[in-house]
Amino acid sequence: MGRQSLYTEEFRKDAVALYRAADGKRTYAAVAADVGVSGETLRTWVRKDTARNAHSQDRSAGADGTEADELARLRAENARLRGAEKEWQLEREILRRAAAYFAKEVK
Repeated sequence: MGRQSLYTEEFRKDAVALYRAADGKRTYAAVAADVGVSGETLRTWVRKDTARNAHSQDRSAGADGTEADELARLRAENARLRGAEKEWQLEREILRRAAAYFAKEVK
């Protein structure tokens, strides 16, 4: 049996989403530093999530889902992502203000 992870599933998903939101403009190491994990840890999480998504898409492709079901699923995912984006914007604003505050102290 493996050891208990220090990070919650939600934290891992948010870190992966943050990396993907950068859309190739930021490295694993840069995003990982922002969330407080190593670059290799984030890379592992992204790979596992990619594999999990590919597996779930393979399964759902074979299922007899209707367009309405797919639309409902996409709307729910869209709402979740919008909520996460608002949270990231708030976090970024807090970090920006903190950086400005500490920059004033140094001078």
